[in-house]
Amino acid sequence: MAAEGRSALWRQIQADVYDHDVEVLEAEEGAAYGAALFAGVGVGQWSTVDEACDRVVRVSGTVTPVAAHVDILRARYDRFRTLYAALHPAR
Repeated sequence: MAAEGRSALWRQIQADVYDHDVEVLEAEEGAAYGAALFAGVGVGQWSTVDEACDRVVRVSGTVTPVAAHVDILRARYDRFRTLYAALHPAR
């Protein structure tokens, strides 16, 4: 897993941008872990991906969005959309 995925700052930024809780998993293998779960479903270890996740994926913590950050990000995104539309008119 890339270092960014373990960064508390990066997880907070994600939670703020998404305005949604971000769950931190115990497993640090990332894509390889997901591939192993898909393989397990493929060979019949679990009947669905949801079942595989319910059985083996463990959450070690949750990062909650900070309302003040969310408000700032929304305002800045609104400004970006206005500027982008003005600088790139429809053709």
